[in-house]
Amino acid sequence: MNDETMYILAIDQGTTSTRAIVFDHGGQIISTGQQEHEQIFPKSGWVEHDPQEIWRNTRKVVGDALVGAEINRHQLAAVGITNQRETAVVWDKNTGEPVYNAIVWQDTRTAKICDELAGDEGADKYKERVGLPLATYFSGPKVKWILDNVEGAREKAEAGDLMFGNTDSWLVWNMTGGVNGGVHVTDVTNASRTMLMNIDTLDWNEDIAKDMSIPLSMLPEIKSSSEIYGYGRKQGLLIDTPIAGILGDQHAATFGQACFEVGMAKNTYGTGNFMLINTGEELVRSENGLLTTVCYKIGDNKPIYALEGSIAVTGSLVQWVRDNLGLIKDAPEIEKLAEQVDDNGGCFVVPAFSGLFAPHWKADARGAIVGLTRFHNKGHIARAALEATAFQSREVLDAMNADSGVDLTELKVDGGMVKNELLMQFQADILGVPVVRPKVIETTALGAAYAAGIAVGYWDGEQDVIDNWAEDKRWEPTMDDETRERYMRLWNKAVERTFDWMDDDVEALQA
Repeated sequence: MNDETMYILAIDQGTTSTRAIVFDHGGQIISTGQQEHEQIFPKSGWVEHDPQEIWRNTRKVVGDALVGAEINRHQLAAVGITNQRETAVVWDKNTGEPVYNAIVWQDTRTAKICDELAGDEGADKYKERVGLPLATYFSGPKVKWILDNVEGAREKAEAGDLMFGNTDSWLVWNMTGGVNGGVHVTDVTNASRTMLMNIDTLDWNEDIAKDMSIPLSMLPEIKSSSEIYGYGRKQGLLIDTPIAGILGDQHAATFGQACFEVGMAKNTYGTGNFMLINTGEELVRSENGLLTTVCYKIGDNKPIYALEGSIAVTGSLVQWVRDNLGLIKDAPEIEKLAEQVDDNGGCFVVPAFSGLFAPHWKADARGAIVGLTRFHNKGHIARAALEATAFQSREVLDAMNADSGVDLTELKVDGGMVKNELLMQFQADILGVPVVRPKVIETTALGAAYAAGIAVGYWDGEQDVIDNWAEDKRWEPTMDDETRERYMRLWNKAVERTFDWMDDDVEALQA
């Protein structure tokens, strides 16, 4: 199978777009297809996607990638899937139709559901069992919202007619036949983001599902991250091709970055930011606002765990500066605008658009721009918007150092924003450790490709991933300690200004 004429296809179903990438045995990109999908905002704090649009786009980008590589399905050894996690799809298994739009991980409509579930025990009610605090971020409460609010959904669910999954499950089910025998599965990494899986035994927790009034019949079968789940059927371009890898996007990036040793960490700069540190076979429970998650599980091997710091808004803040403020015409332009000023001039942007995730977990926080005077211009706002990503990442790194007891010595980075030189240098400065970018920055898709390829013997295992990884650029910190800590004191002051913003008055204005 280790044939130079064979390739691996990765489908990367992300928050803003779906991509298909063809990789060769050296882990190099041969071709790419990409298609954005609509971001649907029915109300303030609500974020949805159309699952049918995502499925259509997936078929299109697969075709584009195969055409670009000048290959056909016979030259694909396997397909791997990576996906936006926590984005919940509920569909009718008899018709294949979603009963409601996908509710996206950024969506905050389940705040009251989470409060009700927490009761007197608080947000950590289930944390011992699932590794996660009760928060709007995760899939389980979203499913409960759909069953509670979509007419006829609960009856169908109780009758065993509805299926739930993150977008990985939705795609695999459709690709393997849909209503004609589609396989209903997910992997341990995606299951660990639902609030419904026992983090130690890797199976569904019946008691929590009952608390959320979610029938177990809706839930996909939990599999490893690297095994053959099924074969392409309805998706004609991939007919009979093994679908052999599934990893949630941040777990896939960790795998693609070859973070296989305990203490190795990566930070992905996408719609949001997600830093993961490998804790090995040890399940570390955070005392500092991080999530305990499954990093990956290869076939029958033991699961590898991670601590994760999830930041809701980073790249999407640049989109907001572009689309809502109109300060730039395209995302890369923000770097040029930010370079027009020497520093932020005391202006800080805290993008708590969906509340604050790690390490604060404050659903009632909302965004703020603070420190403004007549001196400030759009360059300062652009710079402050970029720096917000670095400051939030520093907060997560501090929490990781505290939880792990070991100070990180360097940070591997990936995702679209790592092309931004200004941001990467500031990130190194504010962290006080080197920041390292690999030659292939599409590590999310690459990780899914590796998982699928390992399952079918195209790659031998983790050592092949290590051998393929190569450094592209390294940023060394140049900021002195006194300046660094002054920045962080001001950042923390700005963050505190966003706390406890949501109340009945604000909700009435936004209704």
